[in-house]
Amino acid sequence: SSGINAEYGANKAMSRYNIDKVHIFNTYQCYLKGTPSNLIYDMDKSITCGYKIGAKLVRGAYMEQERLRAENLGYEDPIYPSKSLTNSCYHNMIEVLLKQVEVKQAEVMVASHNEFSVQYAVERMRQYNIHPHTGGIYFGQLLGMCDQVTFLLGAGGYSSYKYVPYGPVEAVLPYLSRRAYENKGMLQGSQKEIDLLKGELKRRCWGMRA
Repeated sequence: SSGINAEYGANKAMSRYNIDKVHIFNTYQCYLKGTPSNLIYDMDKSITCGYKIGAKLVRGAYMEQERLRAENLGYEDPIYPSKSLTNSCYHNMIEVLLKQVEVKQAEVMVASHNEFSVQYAVERMRQYNIHPHTGGIYFGQLLGMCDQVTFLLGAGGYSSYKYVPYGPVEAVLPYLSRRAYENKGMLQGSQKEIDLLKGELKRRCWGMRA
């Protein structure tokens, strides 16, 4: 499948370009039951072959497509049956990777709009004494989603990024719709962002406290 080919290509590129520093990241979708074993395999291979692993952790937003494919091809549903299990997988993978980051064997992009997951990663970084500037941990959110999280991370000295999808409209809109579906809770957090922006506007313009 294209997913397997892409993963193989990413691992092959990492083995070539991630010798001294991480330049290539592979994406791990934590709503897939096979992700923990795949990540462990990739980490073991990177250690054996002498390169560093780059891991971008996402929850994933291809649930309908994955389940339809499984049904059509007659194999077991690859998706965790509940959101809580997906969350547990995501946090467990953060834990596993931080241990590799601590020994300079990996770098991680925590690509999440979930505030609890971001807080979890930050807290675990503190416990592992991983410095925000040099630790090899990065945070990423889609432009326009959870901007208050990105701002607070940046203000705290963490490596925080906004990513912008681009391409033909017919390709970008389905991508954005999947992100919106994945982050339905974000819509409930929109009012929080609006309140924060209003408060900041008042502070800057009139020196008023929100």
